[in-house]
Amino acid sequence: MDTIEHGVVGQGPLDPEQETRSCLPSAGAALWGAAAGAGGWWLAVWARSYCDAAFEPAGIFVLNVEFPMIVTGGVLVGLMALALGRRLAPGRTAGRTGVRIVLVVVATVSLGWWFFAQEGTLDGYPGDSGLCPASNVPPQWPDWIPA
Repeated sequence: MDTIEHGVVGQGPLDPEQETRSCLPSAGAALWGAAAGAGGWWLAVWARSYCDAAFEPAGIFVLNVEFPMIVTGGVLVGLMALALGRRLAPGRTAGRTGVRIVLVVVATVSLGWWFFAQEGTLDGYPGDSGLCPASNVPPQWPDWIPA
């Protein structure tokens, strides 16, 4: 009589090496990366508009052209961090999953933060609002996070 194990009639347990992978971790890493990239872009737009530094039509155009690039970059960084996490911590335990999540979050948030620091705070650009110092970092930005 055939046995039913793992949803397949007549086969024993699946070999862990042949176990199929769900696409959910990859989709989650890609979505998180896209959100982190979009968040970094939004912070850059906010800083430029608040300080009125490079917020003329040419500067806005550049930010709009860079939006798909930073979102795509966030997706790629998220997927690469997930792949690195799979390489560093193979298997499917909670601790190993935590390592992968931390890698994805740190890598993608770092990309968004870098974009904000490079494109949002244009040091020395003459701003017209008078609300920001010469560094063009809005005063609401926490001092403990470098920009």
